[in-house]
Amino acid sequence: MKSILIVDDNLVSLRQIAAQLQDGYEISLAKSGELALQICAHEMPDLILLDMEMPGMDGFETLACLRQDPSLAEIPVLFLSGTSGSAEAEVKCLEAGAEGFISKTANSKLIRYRIETQLEYAAHRFHPQRIVSEMEDALGFSFAELVECKDRNAAGHIARVSRYAELIALDLLERGSFGGELTPEDIPMIRRAAPFHDIGKIGISDLVLLKRGPLTDEELREMHRHTTIGGQMLEVMYERAPHLSYLKMAQVIAQGHHERYNGEGYPLGLKGDRIPLCCRIMAAANVYDSCVTDRVYRKGLSHEAACGIIQDGRGTEFDPLVADAFERLRDAFAAEDIRSKQQMKSMGWSVFHETDINS
Repeated sequence: MKSILIVDDNLVSLRQIAAQLQDGYEISLAKSGELALQICAHEMPDLILLDMEMPGMDGFETLACLRQDPSLAEIPVLFLSGTSGSAEAEVKCLEAGAEGFISKTANSKLIRYRIETQLEYAAHRFHPQRIVSEMEDALGFSFAELVECKDRNAAGHIARVSRYAELIALDLLERGSFGGELTPEDIPMIRRAAPFHDIGKIGISDLVLLKRGPLTDEELREMHRHTTIGGQMLEVMYERAPHLSYLKMAQVIAQGHHERYNGEGYPLGLKGDRIPLCCRIMAAANVYDSCVTDRVYRKGLSHEAACGIIQDGRGTEFDPLVADAFERLRDAFAAEDIRSKQQMKSMGWSVFHETDINS
């Protein structure tokens, strides 16, 4: 069922319009532009009916805020007016970015017709975009899984790590921990970029990648090259397809997810805030999943032990704010780990890592 948010400071008008539409739609009500924006941030409607004239933030200001937020910018908006529409008023609405104009005095059949038209148009407009985006994600994810198979890692590793990184980023965003360094549009970028973090392992010799015992110093240097190789591969991929903006973040993550907050990581030895935030987030997500997953020479650590490793590394290996976010999310991580591995087992996949811990 499609959802509609009706925004009007006149409670009588709100109830009247809601009564006309409640049969067939999920209706939400807001008596101000400020409240409408708060509702949209948590429950994105399929369409907004927006009163033009309201005290404080009027309809045009509210629409401007919606269009400035990438996560809300595509919601279709129809302006509402208490007077019959003039050509000048409708032009003003269209210039502001609305899809149309409806008079509150119009009969319910006309209001429903205008709403259905906009909902149908929106569905046709964005369906091809969603298909293309899903195909891009599927291809990228499948390529990353091929690398995972070469490395003989547990099935589902990249899916879990991507989900963990997304959870951490969402928590940091909601708390405003990094201000403008982390924005709402970064969240889907991190989710789409994260699967590529170990793509550089495709360029590492199997003799090193699949070695069961400890690595020599020379072999360890070879293993460390997967970050540089991955960064170079993704840089070329991004140059060839610059419209896939998430590949730029994927390049940054692939190169920097083994940097340490104290500057003792690789390949560049970056320290503190010089490490890109997406890499600091990925570092914690990746280490947790590596800890709790079985390897051929040891059983995976318990959830509690893995959480202890993250907290012990707070301020040395991990950004303190990222480690704090992880601690707040530890129950969600445990649930996600159990769900993913149960799903893999039900599909007949192995849940063992076979690479050395130094990787």
